[in-house]
Amino acid sequence: MTGVVDLHERLSLFSEHWSPKVVARLNDYAVKVVKLKGEFVWHCHPETDELFLVVEGTLVIQLRDGSGERHVTLGPGQLYVVPQGVEHRPVADGDVSVVLVEPENTVNTGDAGGPLTAVPEDLTR
Repeated sequence: MTGVVDLHERLSLFSEHWSPKVVARLNDYAVKVVKLKGEFVWHCHPETDELFLVVEGTLVIQLRDGSGERHVTLGPGQLYVVPQGVEHRPVADGDVSVVLVEPENTVNTGDAGGPLTAVPEDLTR
């Protein structure tokens, strides 16, 4: 991939929720865009951190770890890194557009699996 990636243009190419699309690659990492609405599944990524950057809307990331349950609220232009092994669940009240940065083969549902597991479509062209 060479050139500028317009996040809004790439996000305009699809309408489905919880279905990440790869828009760039960086070493062994994928940069993905995804549209969110409603609640996702509780899951964790035992081997990697996961970066969420909100482009549009408001995202709540619910977290469960050894210290209990808490949440982080993100608006446009804000990001949060979920540490590896921390159980989390993204919740979007309304339409939310997000950039994810994670290792290339990271499964969106992590250790939970299930019907929301998606193979990211490649939009790098």
